[in-house]
Amino acid sequence: MNSANEPLKRLQDRLNLHFRDSMLLRQAFTHTSYVNEQRGARVEHNERLEFLGDAVLQLTVSETLYRMYPDRPEGELTRLRASIVCEPSLVRFAEALDFGQVVLLGKGEEQTGGRTRPSLLADAFEAFVGALYLDQGLDTVRAFLDEHLFAHLPKTSRLPLKDHKTELQEKVQQWSLGTLEYRTVEERGPAHDREFVVIVQVGERKLGEGVGRSKKEAEQRAASRALKHLQEEGAKENGSS
Repeated sequence: MNSANEPLKRLQDRLNLHFRDSMLLRQAFTHTSYVNEQRGARVEHNERLEFLGDAVLQLTVSETLYRMYPDRPEGELTRLRASIVCEPSLVRFAEALDFGQVVLLGKGEEQTGGRTRPSLLADAFEAFVGALYLDQGLDTVRAFLDEHLFAHLPKTSRLPLKDHKTELQEKVQQWSLGTLEYRTVEERGPAHDREFVVIVQVGERKLGEGVGRSKKEAEQRAASRALKHLQEEGAKENGSS
């Protein structure tokens, strides 16, 4: 067996999902950097599958939320869907499934930490969903998402609808911490795959850092880290009092 296929076989065994078309699964985890180094070989990267997987996710998540929360209006369902299919959420799902360990990368991407890069992990998750849809259909995709995505959603209809930036702003105002500021401290990667690094701070105090494919995405991730940081601080203070 090709050594490159062994991690994909272990992944299928672990997920109890076995692809009829193994090349489709391999394509889902093939990054453009890997293809660029395979001169003369017919190897396809995962960007087209990512495109398809995004659409399949939008449909399945919409359908599930529609059935799960019958009392929610359209606007709230839209915001809930956006919070589930956004990059930070997809990264968490991909990390939980160890997708980063099976992605085929070029040497340069490997050396610069590509296996843990948020945009790469989110893309791999979408591409996997697209490949699974083509290989086994929508019912199998639903079953996979039921176990690995929807099972982690709160079953109550009382879900938070605020984004992380709004929630952080309210916390900072409530605790009179000062004025929040988001600063882009780094831009990296080629133009077609840009990443932004943003920090959020109050005065000189850094609360969190986030990375995203847009400044908006990076700010949301920074705000999420800041909220977690403030919660941990509050827990320590309560524990010591």
